[in-house]
Amino acid sequence: MKNERLKIWLLIAVLAICGTVSFASCSSDESTSSIRSTIERIEQRGTILIGTTGDYRPLSFCESDGTYWGFGIEVAKAIATRLGVSTEFVKTSWPTLTADVLAEPQMFDFAIGGITITDARCETMLMSEGYLANGKTILCRASEADRYKSLTDIDKPEVHVMVNPGGLNEKFARQNLTHATIIVHQRNEEIPSLIAKGEADVMITEITEAPYYAQTDTRLAAPLLNTPFTHGEIGVLMRKGQEDLLQVVNATIQQMKSDGTLRRLHEKYGLVYAYDETLKTN
Repeated sequence: MKNERLKIWLLIAVLAICGTVSFASCSSDESTSSIRSTIERIEQRGTILIGTTGDYRPLSFCESDGTYWGFGIEVAKAIATRLGVSTEFVKTSWPTLTADVLAEPQMFDFAIGGITITDARCETMLMSEGYLANGKTILCRASEADRYKSLTDIDKPEVHVMVNPGGLNEKFARQNLTHATIIVHQRNEEIPSLIAKGEADVMITEITEAPYYAQTDTRLAAPLLNTPFTHGEIGVLMRKGQEDLLQVVNATIQQMKSDGTLRRLHEKYGLVYAYDETLKTN
């Protein structure tokens, strides 16, 4: 009787072990099949989700009717065309940009529009090669353009410097303008007109943004446009683990450089082209 019971318990144990192994293998297969590359997910969706602030003329701007336009928007559309999918733009902001890129569930496939390539971003995220040269400069009233010839001229208590929150403009101002009066304004796209109206004296901005406002508003000037305080490049930002998408993005940018598309976009938006062989920095 004891032998019979022992056989039964041994049989139950074997069946339990086999069942566990079988279940583990099934779960592993299901897990493996559910893991798809970024590009496969985008192609199956039929749309690429693009994070952008929509407040940065002429790189990324959202009109009141929800229409997006700008240099970065056109680069994003070129990437979508290469993948054979449509575009859908998702609103992000400068203070929340990193958090939005890394959010769970994922908010968008990549972010674009005035995002400078930095070591800090590259430590935690992926960034493409540059498609637009960049650097810090200022906007001021045209009537006071001769007043500002250097950072020293700006870094005075009586000079009111306006920046948008959470981005590299605010960071630059706080690190380099320790005597000036810094004003943080929430909406980046409103700052140029506030400078023109005299509600602040100087806007810290980029050489990619300043020419647009200096050309479209005669009250404004960018006197240090040709001597920026910093030098860098703007690229496409995405979370790590999307190396397949990064390859497509870089291939698109390289193609746009080689076939003249990128140069034409620079001319369209009044920006200096920095990717001739003699000027190439990436």
